[in-house]
Amino acid sequence: MSFVSYLINGISLGSVYAIIALGYTMVYGIAKMLNFAHGDVIMMGAYVIFLAVSTMGMSPLVGVLAAVVVCTLLGMTIERVAYKPLRGASPLAVLITAIGVSYLLQNIALLLFGANTKAFTSVVGVPALRLAEGQLVISGETMVTIVSCIVIMVGLTTFIKKTKAGQAMLAVSEDRGAATLMGINVNGTIALTFAIGSALAAIAGALLCSAYPSLTPYTGAMPGIKAFVAAVFGGIGSIPGAMIGGILLGVIENLSKAYISSQLSDAIVFSVLIVVLLVKPTGILGKKINEKV
Repeated sequence: MSFVSYLINGISLGSVYAIIALGYTMVYGIAKMLNFAHGDVIMMGAYVIFLAVSTMGMSPLVGVLAAVVVCTLLGMTIERVAYKPLRGASPLAVLITAIGVSYLLQNIALLLFGANTKAFTSVVGVPALRLAEGQLVISGETMVTIVSCIVIMVGLTTFIKKTKAGQAMLAVSEDRGAATLMGINVNGTIALTFAIGSALAAIAGALLCSAYPSLTPYTGAMPGIKAFVAAVFGGIGSIPGAMIGGILLGVIENLSKAYISSQLSDAIVFSVLIVVLLVKPTGILGKKINEKV
């Protein structure tokens, strides 16, 4: 039962990575930029929940909804202030700006909340499930995380394929200039993409800190990097690829900790990414893009 338990926990961790990776892959697929501040938006969302639930005594549901609203506004503000002026700039300038925004959010959190670790109260009220006469225990956080990941992926896929806003996102991702000529509001579409990605970051922060109940200004840094790896792993720009990449990454990390070494698990995860990219540079579900000259 130990292997099954490790596998389920790995899928749960991977589902958190997948939710974060969905934000990365949407922004890259549509705006063609890597928002490395995404992990710190997760951290900000977790702090909003912490303040709402632990300090103000609100219900967990209200705390999560407040975090979604705050992170959505935060993501749209970051896009407008930091990224919109660089719409025609080089990718390097945008990347440096994203790193700068990441450090800015971390230092704001340090000033507001201090460097001490906060004990995060789980927002999941689902009881644990006991199987095989109690030998296999699946926590409520694990079940909610996995179900949330599936629902979010299905919802996003349906939104992209069935709504006008989703079709506009597809058009902008294919050709921004042609989308403008067709009357699509490119700036509004990109802002909507950041809003959705940041809302997902709030949900990811709630699930991550519920499963691993500690919170610091650096909580989102490493999960953010691993989620980016998951997005590349699955094929950045692909919503199903982000989910597959995240779950595989979580399973590999958890099994590595259990059977090889907890200290080498991160190195193993990144090594697997290197091997995958050597074999298939576009990732598992990524498509090769032919540049026109």
